[in-house]
Parts: sequence; C-alpha cells; structure tokens
Amino acid sequence: MTVLTNRREIQIEFGDCDPGGIVYFPRYFEYFDACTNALFERAGLPKRDMIARYGIAGIPMVECRARFIVSSQYGEKVMVESCVSEWGRSSFSVQHKLFRGDVLAVEGFEKRVWVGHATDGRSRFKGRAIPQEVKDRFAINSATHA
Repeated sequence: MTVLTNRREIQIEFGDCDPGGIVYFPRYFEYFDACTNALFERAGLPKRDMIARYGIAGIPMVECRARFIVSSQYGEKVMVESCVSEWGRSSFSVQHKLFRGDVLAVEGFEKRVWVGHATDGRSRFKGRAIPQEVKDRFAINSATHA
C-alpha cells in the first residue's frame, strides 16, 4: 500500500514576497493549508461536502512547523507534494514538500484534528474519531494504481 499524494503548482506572486523579493515565510503556511484542502478534494472529500456528510465543524490545525532549505522568489513556479503521513484516532499529520524544479526548497508539517461541535457546554469544539472510510480514501493499492 502507498498513500495518496497530491501535487499542486503554485505561481509565486509579488504580494507573496517580502521587500527582499523572497517569499515571506507565513505565506508558505497559507500554501500548505490550501494544499491540504486540495489533497482532501483529490481523495473525493471537498471540505464543504465532508463537513455536511460527517457532521463535523472542520479539521483545524493544532500544530505546524516548517524547514526552510532554499528560498523562492517572485515569478517562480513551485510544486507542492502533500500527503497524510500519519493517522490517529481523532488527529492526523500532513506532510508537504515544496520543490523549485527538482530542488526541495521547503518541508512543511501540520497536525490537524477532526472536530465536531461540543455538546458538553464547556467548549465549542471536541475531537471526534476519524471514520475509517475517510482514512481508506488515502490508501492506494499500488497493484491497481500502477
């Protein structure tokens, strides 16, 4: 078994950059958030449909980090490869690799939680178990998808 990976090309815009002409680091986290949404869409789970179908409030990020290796600049096209690297009971981790050509420029890591509206009155949201059918959409049988 291999895991579903999504690839998304991003054009670096002038507004993504700092005065030095390189991508301002918070923009990478915006790219990664959009790439997580695209990954779920590729798995057949657009966010709007997923929220309605499973009665969840969303999949908020609770942890994120990045490793910056090579800077990106205005006008460049980069490719982001994203996959779910780990599933928990109510949380999951997403790994992003941003490439400039063949060069790995940035690695991003997110931890997200599958949450619903809390009913206990103490909080607004509460983690819920991720349905197995959701997890199954991210597993690819390499023999049938060669």
